[in-house]
Amino acid sequence: MARGNQRDLARQKNMKKQMDLAKGQKKNGDPKKRMESDAEILRQKQAAADARREAERLEKLKTEKARR
Repeated sequence: MARGNQRDLARQKNMKKQMDLAKGQKKNGDPKKRMESDAEILRQKQAAADARREAERLEKLKTEKARR
């Protein structure tokens, strides 16, 4: 019964170690490929934001024309 606490602490320590290792593995691979894929994701997000802003601008123009 006295080792129950030690086992729990060892499990927690091991879990933390495994999670840290898993985080490190996410960044493996060619840095240039990773940078390019990150850049492509940002380009897609920017294009979506631009499209949304343009739609909002057109909607605003429609409501202004309707008021006249």
